[in-house]
Amino acid sequence: MTQPRLRPSRLAHNRWTPLWFLTPAVLTLFAIGIYPTLFAVKTSLQQYNLTRARDGFPFVGLDNYKAVLTDATFWETLGRTAGFYLTVMPLELALGMVIALMLHRPGWGLMRSMVRVSLVVPLATTYAVVGLIGRLIFNRDFGVANQFASWLGLPSLDWLGNPTGAFAAIAMMDVWQWTPFCALIFLAGLSMVPMEVEEAARLETTSHLALLRHVQAPYLLPGLTAVLILRSADVLKLFDMVFTMTRGGPGASTELVSIYIQRVGFRIFDMGTASAQAILLLILTIVLSRLFIRVFYREID
Repeated sequence: MTQPRLRPSRLAHNRWTPLWFLTPAVLTLFAIGIYPTLFAVKTSLQQYNLTRARDGFPFVGLDNYKAVLTDATFWETLGRTAGFYLTVMPLELALGMVIALMLHRPGWGLMRSMVRVSLVVPLATTYAVVGLIGRLIFNRDFGVANQFASWLGLPSLDWLGNPTGAFAAIAMMDVWQWTPFCALIFLAGLSMVPMEVEEAARLETTSHLALLRHVQAPYLLPGLTAVLILRSADVLKLFDMVFTMTRGGPGASTELVSIYIQRVGFRIFDMGTASAQAILLLILTIVLSRLFIRVFYREID
């Protein structure tokens, strides 16, 4: 039995059908991603100061980028952001790995499911709410942190009133929020390990470290790469939690680079310089992402 032949017009219609389904996603991506980035690039090449809007926004080329690269405050806040990243990332990776390995062990039953569900709660909490919770926890007069300190016989601290305490407070809140994310990613990697391979390795050695290094680590590297990329981008743009918790203070002790960009753009109203700073952060994020992929995926190969 012969099949009916489609006419050329019908074939052309079928060929364009998938593109019509992709159109809403492409338009949304352009509206919330591509267009704002192109506008920021355009603004970074102009003297875009809202206090002198009547004079227009003349083209200045790379002058804004030169000003940013010679701005000592920008480099200071970028260094503080790097210090924050190097503080929280090892803790989040280590704690996330411990939690994932505990949940990966046989047994636990219902408790494992309950712990997995509880891990989602910090991730579902918005940054601003985390910052407000942090203000309550580390309040000098009625905060939970000082209550625990009094139970241990330690003196109460003005956590948010001194530079070291404020930096430690925002680091602890970030670790609380993002350790579950690391744990879930590592747990997904551990679930990819073939069961027969892992059981055979457990018969060969009783060392959990050897099992982790030689059997489980190759399956964890893709997740580790994803965590490093996502958290690097997240820390570089971290604003809400720190702003609602400390507003960058006391002084400038918790002023991360994103808060400095907000200050330049929305308090000094120098949108051209702020856009240049944001574009440089975007370039830095791309470079770090490529570096992580190159290093860790080489090991996988």
